Amino acid sequence: MTLQIIVFIVIALFIGVCSVLSVTTSRILRAATYLLFVLFGTAAIYFQLNYAFLGAVQLLIYAGGITVLYVFSILLTSAQGDKAEKLKNSKVAAGFLSTLAGLGICLFVILKNDFIEPSFQPGELDVKTIGYTLMGMEKYQYVLPFEVISILLLACIVGGVMIARKR
Repeated sequence: MTLQIIVFIVIALFIGVCSVLSVTTSRILRAATYLLFVLFGTAAIYFQLNYAFLGAVQLLIYAGGITVLYVFSILLTSAQGDKAEKLKNSKVAAGFLSTLAGLGICLFVILKNDFIEPSFQPGELDVKTIGYTLMGMEKYQYVLPFEVISILLLACIVGGVMIARKR
């Protein structure tokens, strides 16, 4: 086992534990904090794959901006010490069955397909190429998804303000 595999296993376990804690904690602010740790772990995996630009974007946009937005919306809309309501047994059973179904589908896809080695060497593109690809309007360029995401983020901010104003 190489050091790179050991580091990947540690990061994957960290992400898995924080993900479970994020969805099982009864405190809403703690759930947002665990989500922040999951996003940091995801950025660590990007850095381990030598995708420094993608890791930096993960840290700046998701771990920074989105988590701050979550925390502010939680603090604006919830009372001090707010806890999540207890789930009924039927909802817990439905969540468990959904988890098992998702795990079954993932295992089926992994075991059914023959994955081939990629023909390209992993490495990072220069920022100029990434910029042209993000802002280009030709095939396999991403100006439309970029604009859709910006509208989605704007809708989230407006929704948070509207929820906060109702009080």
